[in-house]
Amino acid sequence: MSANKPLTGLTLIDCAKANAPEGAEVAARLCGYGEDVSTFRQALIKAGEDAGITLTGVDDLIIEPTVASINQPVSDLGAGS
Repeated sequence: MSANKPLTGLTLIDCAKANAPEGAEVAARLCGYGEDVSTFRQALIKAGEDAGITLTGVDDLIIEPTVASINQPVSDLGAGS
């Protein structure tokens, strides 16, 4: 579901993070910026600055799974060394 008006602040960051894997165009549309990816990116950078984090775009919000969690059996997770 897309926002009725452009989101700002932490709400924008949350929306952008949730949609970041789909790309900036999709995230912009779903966060209320329509096709205006440039304004979306500027608002996201400002929201990051206001929150004390440096963002250059939605790609900064994509969290890649760690190699250990992909290759390690579930039974080994949390086991002390």
